[in-house]
Amino acid sequence: MLAPVIDPEGAPFWRYAAQGELRVQACADCGTLRFPPRPCCPHCRSFGVDWRPVSGHGRVWSYVVPHPPLLPDYAERAPYNVIVVELADDPRIRLVGNLVAEAGARLDSVPPERVRIGAEVRVVFSGDGLPQWVLERP
Repeated sequence: MLAPVIDPEGAPFWRYAAQGELRVQACADCGTLRFPPRPCCPHCRSFGVDWRPVSGHGRVWSYVVPHPPLLPDYAERAPYNVIVVELADDPRIRLVGNLVAEAGARLDSVPPERVRIGAEVRVVFSGDGLPQWVLERP
């Protein structure tokens, strides 16, 4: 598996994920949630940062099934899905991940024909702290 590239602004996201928590960066002054993480609030220009827990519930906003896999490390897992999840807490926040059958399951554990835009999902975490998504109503 490929490891995420961790930059200074995003490091807390991955630290919390490793603990099984989904948190999103928020402005410490105006409270606006933002993702991806960045040093300055795009709304009030504050540099104050807070990391707020979110429910981990959302819906599939978009998805793709790569053919052929774009990265050699993923070739044996094809076909697999890559989904964009719109968080229930704030629909402007969208996270990319994979829809899996259960936490830590293989990327190909959900057949591509079962992925639907609008499907309700919730976050789970793989053994290495990678956020993944499962269907609310399998």
